[in-house]
Amino acid sequence: MALSFNQTNGKAIKSSIDTFVYKDGDNKLRLVGDILARYVYWVTGENNKNIPFECLSFDRNAERFNNKERDWVREFFPDLKCGWSYAMQCIDPTDGKVKVLNLKKKLWEQILTAAEDLGDPTDPDKGWDVCFKRVKTGPLAYNVEYQLQVLKCKPRALSVGERAAIADIKSMDEVMPRPTPESQKELLDRLQVAGVPDVDETLEEEFKIG
Repeated sequence: MALSFNQTNGKAIKSSIDTFVYKDGDNKLRLVGDILARYVYWVTGENNKNIPFECLSFDRNAERFNNKERDWVREFFPDLKCGWSYAMQCIDPTDGKVKVLNLKKKLWEQILTAAEDLGDPTDPDKGWDVCFKRVKTGPLAYNVEYQLQVLKCKPRALSVGERAAIADIKSMDEVMPRPTPESQKELLDRLQVAGVPDVDETLEEEFKIG
C-alpha cells in the first residue's frame, strides 16, 4: 500500500488522472491522499525515447532497497541507475481537478521541513496550500530550482467543491500499480524486438526535470 503523509521519510506509464504541470514562476497546489514511494529507471529505446521502469528492488512501503523481487532492468542494463521518483495527488486550483503530482526531491524535502511546524498538508481541515516558485537557473532542461514560499503556505480547510473532488480519491497504488517482474521482463523483451510503445511524454518530462 502507499504511504500517508506522516509515514514517509522522503528518502530514498500513463495515468487516467491528469498530471500536474509545473510552470515557471509561482505555483500553488493542495496535496491530497497518500504518497507513492518508488525509484524509476529510464530505459532508452528507439528514437531515443525514454521508458520509465519501476525499480523492483525498492520496497514502496519500507522506503528502502531490499532486493526481494527480481529486477530485470538490472539484468538487461547492468550499468543503468535508478532515480528517486515519488508521486502523490494534488488539487490544482487553476481548474479544481485532482491530478498526479510527480514530486521534485528538493521541493519535497522543503515541504517535509515546513510540515514540522505547519502540520500535515494533506489534512482536509487543518492542512495548507503548497506555494512555491519554479526558477530557471540555466539553459538546460534540468537547470531548475524549486523554492517553497513558507510564508504563503497558509492553513486552510478544503472547500465544499474540493471535498467533493477528493470524495472518491484512489490510493496511489491503484493510480500507479506496481508491476510484476514478469510483466517488466515481457515489456523489456518486446522493446528488444518491436521498439518503443507509446509513452506519456508529459509524465516522462515531469519525472526527469528537477
